[in-house]
Amino acid sequence: MSENDSTIGRVRRYAKVGASVGGLAARLGAERMLGVKMDRGRHAADLRAALGGLKGPLMKVAQIMSTIPDALPQEYVQELAQLQANAPAMGQAFVKRRMAAELGPQWQARYKSFDLTAAAAASLGQVHRATAQDGRQLAVKLQYPDMASAVEADLRQLQLIFAIYRRYDAAINTTHIHAEIADRLREELDYQQESRHMQLYRAMLRDERNIYVPDVLPELTTKRLLTMSWLDGARLMDFRDAPQADRDAIALNLFRAWYVPFYQSGVIHGDPHLGNYTVRPDFGINLLDFGCIRIFPPKFVGGVIDLYRAISTDDRALAVHAYETWGFTGLSNETIDTLNLWAAFVYAPLLEDRPRRIQEMESTGVYGREVAEKVHKRLRELGGVTPPREFVFMDRAAIGLGGVFLHLKAEINWHRLFHDLIAGFDVTALEQRQAAALKAAGLQPQA
Repeated sequence: MSENDSTIGRVRRYAKVGASVGGLAARLGAERMLGVKMDRGRHAADLRAALGGLKGPLMKVAQIMSTIPDALPQEYVQELAQLQANAPAMGQAFVKRRMAAELGPQWQARYKSFDLTAAAAASLGQVHRATAQDGRQLAVKLQYPDMASAVEADLRQLQLIFAIYRRYDAAINTTHIHAEIADRLREELDYQQESRHMQLYRAMLRDERNIYVPDVLPELTTKRLLTMSWLDGARLMDFRDAPQADRDAIALNLFRAWYVPFYQSGVIHGDPHLGNYTVRPDFGINLLDFGCIRIFPPKFVGGVIDLYRAISTDDRALAVHAYETWGFTGLSNETIDTLNLWAAFVYAPLLEDRPRRIQEMESTGVYGREVAEKVHKRLRELGGVTPPREFVFMDRAAIGLGGVFLHLKAEINWHRLFHDLIAGFDVTALEQRQAAALKAAGLQPQA
């Protein structure tokens, strides 16, 4: 039976999470139809406990959802945000079988050394340290078995959760959110695709002296095995108490790592998870995971810049044009005003030409939560809105990175950083750069 078509794998997956999702459906239904108040906090904690014991995509989905404001209730977001990408690792005997399946029975001879104990375990696979025959230090990412079945099973469960919540609260139509997450998760299963993403990022960031992308060893890479150079670095959270100048340098490099590719080539790293980058001794940034990459239509990038200018000059017509460029349709004046509240929050650090923190008001919980709640309440009153697909990971990157900058207490002139990136912006020039970069990496534009 193939890994891509394992009915047994899917049945097992449904069994593991079905009880939690079914319980959510029953309790939300009772609250809505019968007026029975549910202890959401307790149920959210139970749901996290159930999901946290699983390897695989549902845990990754939970992490994604925790940074998309109001796609799920606050209680669930707070619990899901605590999920860690440290699932139990595969044992050594299992690793040997998996490696043999990818590289053949003599796979160990293709490395000078290979540590069978995982150096890190994540949601879709685990990483091992190894040494190449020429002495280079390597990171070898090996996918867990039956992940294709797990992805499809978990996406079905996510669709059910969204459908339940939509009946309960229609402020955010999650149809496009689910479709976007589904496409990106399926892409993450293909490590050869990820190797092409890495080639793309090496090209886009070649002039950035403080950002590093691993080299890929294509001869030791398959669809479920990725061998790349090992990049040493410290965890970002180790720098929370570092001197202000050090924290600012790290934040500046992170900003450029995410947004140079976006504004110059229409590409963004869609997963600003703390485990996806490390810090070098000179405060340069190692980017470590390239499974979740979003390639945008060039006009979408133009819409992002147009909305910034609309917010900064109070140009309502330009804001409407920007939203329509993104794919929002049928917006009333009241809905536009409400979306502008969220846009004003996201763009706020870019509007002031001075060093400042990413958020200067005191906040508890997830970055952006207070504003998101206000926007959500108003959208619900107005009958709801359907965010376009491209919005999902752009918003996730902004909120995810904002949370990192908040942890670092970075004080930077974000306005000048942003204006340096968009100076002389031209959609046609971006189209040409993007096409050339994708062709060189063997990639196609995403839907």
